[in-house]
Amino acid sequence: MNLRYVKAKIEDADLLIKIYNASFYDDYIKYGECPAYGRSKEKMEESIEKYPKFIIYNENSPIGAVSAEDRGNGEYYLGCLCVIPEYQGKGIGTKAFHYMLEYYSDWKKVTLITPADKEENIAFYTKKCGFEIDGTEMDGNVKVVHFLKER
Repeated sequence: MNLRYVKAKIEDADLLIKIYNASFYDDYIKYGECPAYGRSKEKMEESIEKYPKFIIYNENSPIGAVSAEDRGNGEYYLGCLCVIPEYQGKGIGTKAFHYMLEYYSDWKKVTLITPADKEENIAFYTKKCGFEIDGTEMDGNVKVVHFLKER
């Protein structure tokens, strides 16, 4: 696989919506809601401006995205790491996460949340990315797990 990461521009909003919708459709069906699914073009454009996003390409095919919010003092919130279903389970997410850590080389702390019943996500973030579980809470009707990775 020949992966590359391209910083998203406003003009990429429609492409990112397609990637997010493909990646998060199952969550939307399972939970009846998913903040990453079904975004309007305007909301995605706002998000691109506020939180830098990188589109993950395999050759010339867009297959995923990674996005982090800089909260200052070396703290980042991993807002989105997604790979479209047909490319999942191939190490792409792990490589994208490590790319993000290299890009934000000043990182001291990275946090994120994911649904508590998504065992594959919990295993991915703890075993492949080195996060620790830092608590749980309810977010709407979904129990979520908070993750923390510190240097």
